[in-house]
Amino acid sequence: MHAYRSHTCADLNKDHVGQTVRLAGWVHRIRDHGGVLFVDLRDHYGITQVLCDPDSPVFSQVEELRSEWCVRIDGEVKARAESLINPKLPTGEIEVYIRDVEVLGRAQELPLLVFGDQEYPEETRLRYRYLDLRREAMQRNMTLRSDVVASIRRRMWDQKFREFQTPIITASSPEGARDFLVPSRLHPGKFYALPQAPQQFKQLIMVSGFDKYFQIAPCFRDEDPRADRSPTDFYQLDLEMSFVEQQDVFDTVAPVIAGVFEEFGGGRKVDAPGDWPQIPYASAMLKYGTDKPDLRNPIEMQDVSEHFRGSGFAIFAKLLEQDGTEIRAIPAPTGGSRKFCDRMNAFAQKEGLPGMGYIFWRAGENGMEAAGPLAKNIGPERTEAIRQQLGLGEGDAAFFLGGKPDAFQRVAGKARDVIGEELGLTDQDRFAFAWIVDFPIYEKDEETGEIDFEHNPFSMPQGGMAALDGDPLAVKGWQYDLACNGYELVSGAIRNHKPEIMLKAFELAGYGEDEVKSRFGALFNAFHYGAPPHGGCAAGIDRIVMLLANQENIREVIMFPMNQRAEDLMMNAPSEPTSDQLMELGLRVMPREE
Repeated sequence: MHAYRSHTCADLNKDHVGQTVRLAGWVHRIRDHGGVLFVDLRDHYGITQVLCDPDSPVFSQVEELRSEWCVRIDGEVKARAESLINPKLPTGEIEVYIRDVEVLGRAQELPLLVFGDQEYPEETRLRYRYLDLRREAMQRNMTLRSDVVASIRRRMWDQKFREFQTPIITASSPEGARDFLVPSRLHPGKFYALPQAPQQFKQLIMVSGFDKYFQIAPCFRDEDPRADRSPTDFYQLDLEMSFVEQQDVFDTVAPVIAGVFEEFGGGRKVDAPGDWPQIPYASAMLKYGTDKPDLRNPIEMQDVSEHFRGSGFAIFAKLLEQDGTEIRAIPAPTGGSRKFCDRMNAFAQKEGLPGMGYIFWRAGENGMEAAGPLAKNIGPERTEAIRQQLGLGEGDAAFFLGGKPDAFQRVAGKARDVIGEELGLTDQDRFAFAWIVDFPIYEKDEETGEIDFEHNPFSMPQGGMAALDGDPLAVKGWQYDLACNGYELVSGAIRNHKPEIMLKAFELAGYGEDEVKSRFGALFNAFHYGAPPHGGCAAGIDRIVMLLANQENIREVIMFPMNQRAEDLMMNAPSEPTSDQLMELGLRVMPREE
């Protein structure tokens, strides 16, 4: 017999009754029923109930066992009485009578319990992650993650992609976040960078004549943490294709993403790829207040500025006298109560705005009537025009925000989500996808007035070189994101593969020719040697698994995540280097000024 086990803790059933078996795992819990000890033995695969009565030669040893001790047991498989069968366990028809036991690893007093659903502070969970990962939910999440990655790989190979690995130590590149720098011992004073993404390398693979590339790629970005973003590193499905247009990329990646969500979505509805809308960025910001809309929520915001221009509501009327301002309405079907409207007004105040105006429609003496401060100020004619534009009726409400869209649309988007959730309008049993397209390539810094890249700097502008001769803020790129349930899952573009367009595009963002050649020399030079048109995208593995696991925090689906302060409490990172390490690298750490 094997030194540790003949079966896993999920293998045994009635067919094994009468057999002598060997199991190994952890003591999940112990119960004493009238002198008979029942032990739930757990391994990665499941749980088997083993028991020991006073007649067993190892009864005294079993009495000493405690939670999370790692043990091996030998015993005889017996059928449970019909009344004692546990249908919730694959092994629920049998139990194993212990004849021998060996303690393989003792456990000290536990800082967190593996058995049960107790909540523990995140600091405790991350410091003792190896114990936290033993819990059933975490085992399930990590297994799901592994299965999702395997499924993605199969689907990519089925589409004739090949997987290639790109360097981890490379040069610094602007990808929208800070680099992690790595000092060079052999080249004092110089630094490598960990790649924010394999962007340049995958483009160079296309220039090298490979037609389709993918990789489950580790990426490193020194970012501030969020619930849906790791502050240090993450994994993405990275892919690139030659001789493609935007729709070709959509047609390639959509079946992969949809297939994974159908396979692991637990029966939740997955919109068919052919039904995924393509929403221009400007429309997404207007209707949803975000470029990653949750389309499970049917609410669409609308511009209602004309109804308030010159109206009796002085706040909005004066706002509209300023350039670049508008009034936006958030419809709230079934939200027509003063209590709900006041609650949403308070929400806006918590988000840093003065509040949200509102109108709600209710039954009156002469039929439906509009109520609320705004209705009184703008009068029945304007109020009725708003109601008709929004398609609302009795029992419904609308909320209003005004000013320059950049100042309020983030809150408007969050308000739309809250309204959809609280009024039960958001379909919780669905994955709703949308392609967001026509992103602006450039943005303007409001303080300095300088132009910089708004999105990926390597994207082909729509219209090519001619598009770069006009207003930079009007230039749209062949850039796209895939949103699902309020999260960005995929981001990509058709790449700029012509060196003269590359120079012009970077020039508009303040990068001179010498800087482009210095920072992106390999890519710039490669484009002079017959570069093919190419494009691709990257899909966030962590976010995909987070959605499939129905989690709201990405750390629940990462094996060893950092905390909110980008610290690894288990491994004590980041840590201070030794003096010898600094001397070898020719570095000195300057004390931070208080």
